[in-house]
Amino acid sequence: MVFDKKEECGLFGIYGASDAVQQTFFGLYSLQHRGQESAGIASSDGENIQCYTGMGSVGRVFRSGGSALEQLANPIAIGHVRYSTSGSSKPINSQPFITEYSQGQVAVAHNGNLINAPLLRAEYEAYGHIFKSTSDTEIISHLLAKPTHVSKSDPLAHVLNHLQGAYCLLFMFPDRIEAARDPYGIRPLCIGKTAEGHYCVASESCALDAIGAEFVREVEPGEIVTLNQDGVSSRFFVKPGTVKPAHCIFEHVYFSKQNSNIFGQNVHEFRKRLGRQLAKEHPVDADVVIAIPDSGSSSALGYAQGSGIPFDMGMVRSHYIGRTFISPDQKMRELQVRLKLAIIPEIVKDKRVVVVDDSIVRGTTTRSKMLALRQAGAKEIHMRASCAPIRFPCFYGVDFPTKEELIANNKTIEQIRDFIEVESLGYLSLDGMLGCVDRPKDNYCTACWSGEYPIPVDVRLNKFTMERHQMTLFDNTVTEL
Repeated sequence: MVFDKKEECGLFGIYGASDAVQQTFFGLYSLQHRGQESAGIASSDGENIQCYTGMGSVGRVFRSGGSALEQLANPIAIGHVRYSTSGSSKPINSQPFITEYSQGQVAVAHNGNLINAPLLRAEYEAYGHIFKSTSDTEIISHLLAKPTHVSKSDPLAHVLNHLQGAYCLLFMFPDRIEAARDPYGIRPLCIGKTAEGHYCVASESCALDAIGAEFVREVEPGEIVTLNQDGVSSRFFVKPGTVKPAHCIFEHVYFSKQNSNIFGQNVHEFRKRLGRQLAKEHPVDADVVIAIPDSGSSSALGYAQGSGIPFDMGMVRSHYIGRTFISPDQKMRELQVRLKLAIIPEIVKDKRVVVVDDSIVRGTTTRSKMLALRQAGAKEIHMRASCAPIRFPCFYGVDFPTKEELIANNKTIEQIRDFIEVESLGYLSLDGMLGCVDRPKDNYCTACWSGEYPIPVDVRLNKFTMERHQMTLFDNTVTEL
């Protein structure tokens, strides 16, 4: 990737394990690539829920297994790593959210974006509801607490039918975990089982691998899965088959970890397919194929296989700097890119170099890396992106910039080539991308490339829609800026 965008959140939950909190910590650690702004774990002893959240990475928040985990130690736990797609990066927006209402306590963790949250919040505020955060997730707790919803035979299913957009949700009540996935299945969510027989849920299967759990299956679109003392059970809040799936193909292109299996397909193998297809669509005479690590590595390997051009490590990534899409502004993103990626001059000097990345968003950091390659002595640079040009923003949980900031929205391919200063530029076609999936092509969301949104959206929405005041928390003091 070009390290100038963010991605989404990660969820993990486990029921009944004596070390559930420790397992959740490890699960979140393996999902750190999905968000580094904040982390949190909520746990229950079967009667009471407690929660600990903080800003930063999992290791920083929990100090790699310190006293916070010991204080949380309980047999039921859910956890969350966040990057902000709704509501800014503040402690008050860290998850899980814990609430107490007429039915008792509940902790909620969310991956995705609710496009009708501003409307719902305005409605509830008109009736005197008070919100403590600016995240779209908090509205779910208010929906759960509404008396007319509480009185339903299945309150949670009733509430979920009020939500519009992309969501995978973990609800922890004192005695159980409920995991839910939106009817379109936009974001991934899966079920695992540990060697000791404890069931768990996670955003990606790599989190199951981290704790030695076996993959059982995906949570189906529109399904609620319950983990409790009886094991695992399931029900649907929408009739199966009534909504066509719209899996986010960008999960495969960039978001998910290479060893994860999502939407019935391994991420690494999928990206290699993209690279091989890219080599067919945009061949070039060159001496070496290199990747923008790490998300471009699998596609670069596929390009080398498809083209016959040797693959080598022309860039090295520092693993001590987090994924730069997490950074809140462009200046910081560019600084982190310079610190994070280093060129190996001996690989590129006097060579015709094919550079493969997963995507180009704004193009600014791509340009800086191409300049660095040129300074390292590359004779020719041929840029290849393993997805189609991104021309439209995402409203389903990806913090892409506005339409005006997307370089492919306001420049032709040739103009982009001139801007990033390379000899040639090739994007994989949308048809080529869809030709690499295992499931039917119309089961995937392609909105950021095609502009065809499976769920109608108000294009004026952005992550700060529910922010009325810009506030910063210093210790326990709220200061308006």
